[in-house]
Amino acid sequence: MIAILIIGITLVFTYQGFRDFLFFDKYKFHVFPVLLQKDYKRLLTSGFLHVDWLHFFFNMYSLYVFSGLTINIFGEAKFLILYLGSIVGGNLISVLIHRKDDGYTSVGASGGVFGIMFASIAVFPDMGLRIMFIPISLPAWIFGLLYLGVSIYGIKSNKDNIGHDAHLGGAIIGMLLAILFIPEILQENLWVILLLLIPSLVFIYIIVTRPYLLLIDNFYFKNNQQQDTIDERYNANKVKKQHEIDEILDKIASKGIESLSTSEKAALEEYSKRMN
Repeated sequence: MIAILIIGITLVFTYQGFRDFLFFDKYKFHVFPVLLQKDYKRLLTSGFLHVDWLHFFFNMYSLYVFSGLTINIFGEAKFLILYLGSIVGGNLISVLIHRKDDGYTSVGASGGVFGIMFASIAVFPDMGLRIMFIPISLPAWIFGLLYLGVSIYGIKSNKDNIGHDAHLGGAIIGMLLAILFIPEILQENLWVILLLLIPSLVFIYIIVTRPYLLLIDNFYFKNNQQQDTIDERYNANKVKKQHEIDEILDKIASKGIESLSTSEKAALEEYSKRMN
């Protein structure tokens, strides 16, 4: 029932995000408000938002598939801790990796789902798992290793809109919490846990401290690019937003409020709420 409850809450939260842009914007993961404004709720609430119904379905289906086994292993209370802790942990990894990219945003329960998945793999590494719609079963530890490889490559290449860093962070937190809850698995499955954890932790350490070693060449990791401080970026962003509001007010004065687009109305409403 705890999994059904999570799915129900996520459904309501996701639907509200589809209906209300300001609601979506307030609760999504966004590096800038987390680091500068200490808006830490986003580390958790973003896990209950999705970009579309397909995104929601895949995450909730995966959660449901793994929930029965994970609850049988850990119990409902620890299952909930695993899920929510992995969402937060995945987003904290995103903060570390994207700390210089103040425009980075993401939503989705993938961090929590990966945490549940990899906690189960840490306990039962030899169980058979298969990718949806592909009738080939693999040992869970190979399945996990492939998923981690995809996540690491996705972070390094930065070629799509998938939150691979949240996946990787959620998987790491899930395994660490599994060890905390059932310490005996360190003796029983030590080699598998180390095989999954060590490359992930080493990759995160390198990408956070020495990204140039991975030959990353995107706009926020270029070694020859001068980096502004987050305060300087905040002030520049504030000036930019004020300029946008001034343009909207000028448009209202010349053409009336009905001339505003949906996005302009949303920006004006957000500005009004900040001023109140």
